[in-house]
Amino acid sequence: MTDIIQLLPDHVANQIAAGEVVQRPASVVKELLENAIDAGATSIKLIVKDAGKTLVQVVDNGKGMSATDARLSFERHATSKIRTANDLFQLNTKGFRGEALASIAAIAHVELKTKQESDDVGSAIVIEGSTIVSQDVVVTPKGTSVAVKNLFFNIPARRNFLKSNTVELRHVIDELHRVALAHPNIGFVMYNNGSESFNLPVSNYRQRIVNIFGNKTNEKLVPVEEDTEILKISGFVVKPEYARKTRGEQFFFVNDRFVKSAYLNHAIVSAFDGLLKSGTHPSYFLNLTVDPQSIDINIHPTKTEIKFDDEHTLYALLRSAVKHSLGQFNIAPILDFERDSSLDTPYNYGKNAKVPTIEVDRSFNPFKEEAQSQARAAAFKRESTAGWENLYVGLESKGTKTHQNLSQVEFESEESTGTLFGDNKTVDKINTTYQLHNKYIVSAIKSGMLVIDQYRAHQRILYEDFLKNMTLKEAASQHLLFPLQLHFSTQDVDIIKQLKTDLEHTGFIFSNVSEELVEIIGVPVSVPESEVSIILEQLVCDVENQIPEAHFSATDLLAKSMAKSLAIKTGQSLQKDEQEHLLNRLFACKEPNVSPSNRKTFITMSVDELDKKFF
Repeated sequence: MTDIIQLLPDHVANQIAAGEVVQRPASVVKELLENAIDAGATSIKLIVKDAGKTLVQVVDNGKGMSATDARLSFERHATSKIRTANDLFQLNTKGFRGEALASIAAIAHVELKTKQESDDVGSAIVIEGSTIVSQDVVVTPKGTSVAVKNLFFNIPARRNFLKSNTVELRHVIDELHRVALAHPNIGFVMYNNGSESFNLPVSNYRQRIVNIFGNKTNEKLVPVEEDTEILKISGFVVKPEYARKTRGEQFFFVNDRFVKSAYLNHAIVSAFDGLLKSGTHPSYFLNLTVDPQSIDINIHPTKTEIKFDDEHTLYALLRSAVKHSLGQFNIAPILDFERDSSLDTPYNYGKNAKVPTIEVDRSFNPFKEEAQSQARAAAFKRESTAGWENLYVGLESKGTKTHQNLSQVEFESEESTGTLFGDNKTVDKINTTYQLHNKYIVSAIKSGMLVIDQYRAHQRILYEDFLKNMTLKEAASQHLLFPLQLHFSTQDVDIIKQLKTDLEHTGFIFSNVSEELVEIIGVPVSVPESEVSIILEQLVCDVENQIPEAHFSATDLLAKSMAKSLAIKTGQSLQKDEQEHLLNRLFACKEPNVSPSNRKTFITMSVDELDKKFF
């Protein structure tokens, strides 16, 4: 029998390894930024074209590399960070495997320029698909510049799996945020298609957060500080009233490395217990410093997951620290419910209370004013009763006619208020619907029984309404008494600007959309003012994660997002007429069978199926 196992060629092995490390342009950004930080750079420039599909370039002012090191850096498992296996548990650097540059060079065109401060000239290397095209001497400033062009040029199938430019750019920006938040002592500049997107100067941690997420963020932050032998915690949590519907602003950094940990996130949620509205998530920016020997960061190719030696202790310390900070800054409720915080004074107020004095008006006579008022009342009575006999003239002849006209008098009735769906008609017939657990609407049909999911059904109704309004551009708006000012980050405002025209077709009226501020003076008739910020926040999240491709319109996405935000939720009680109104509106839709997300809106059960349940 012949042998069937054989070694893979190097170029195939490199492409397989690249699949683990490089998933999208954002993966390249992450690896190159981390290499620049490990090189001791104090200023890093990120240049992106076409969301990184055409170009990702990182320029730093670090220590650079020699000609030999520049060549070896593209070999697999070539690294300056570790020498023995024990070094894996004492890591203080970002990269250590020596896989990043080799994996990137296997699936892209790479140009590297680097120079050490002590050298007069630097080195330039050009690699295409793991093949070295050239290596020359070049004049270049101190530091390193790595340009990655035409990502996945030799793996078309992988390139086809990339999302739209807006989605990929969002992932690139997320990676920049994660690196920049972990290193406020380094300046970052980002250029997207030739224009400057971010300019983050060297600053403290709080200022770095504000520079990224907007000036309004400053008033939302609550500092968290805790220093123990096991764990040092520093950073900020966001006040509960600013909790978001999405998990976008949740950042854990362990030894200046961004990590994802559902276990530690649960500790934060537990600390906010009782302070958050249903369906919202806390935001936080927390740095955890632990002994490198107590963690293992080599359990995942992207190094975003970490294994801790003693997770239970970290959980308890983190939960306690956050809870203490919320209570210390009067965010959490206090035990003394009779105490009025508005009466608090500083400890060193420095002023003594003055004894009140009593002043008496000895010339005051209360009877003098009363006598004057009685005289005025008597004079008014004499004037008003003069000529009272004239009031009865002619009543004898008109008395009969007056009594006859009383039967024709119409009385004004009170106006009845509208219901949830605006249908004021009362149903004077046998109830044909029933609401089950405030979630399903049950109705009898000829063949058996109909069960409707009220949330999905209302989504379908609103979705088709919004889609019709945006297509015909006939949406009605209600003007607000006072303009509504909403604050968003710069990148969120950019998304709202892109969707502004479609939003106006649904009924929104914008008076100002600036760098971090969105001012609204009109909203759709069906949208309450309190829901506007939630709708726009959910819309931005949906656009970031589900940007439409060429076959998928932004109008459709906008209609789906708004329908999802405004639909009646599970748990909301409906009156009988509202239930029937919902049922009738659903079956008047073009596609009543499924919700906008292609999930069933109702099911039917025949009488035969019910009979079988009793056998």
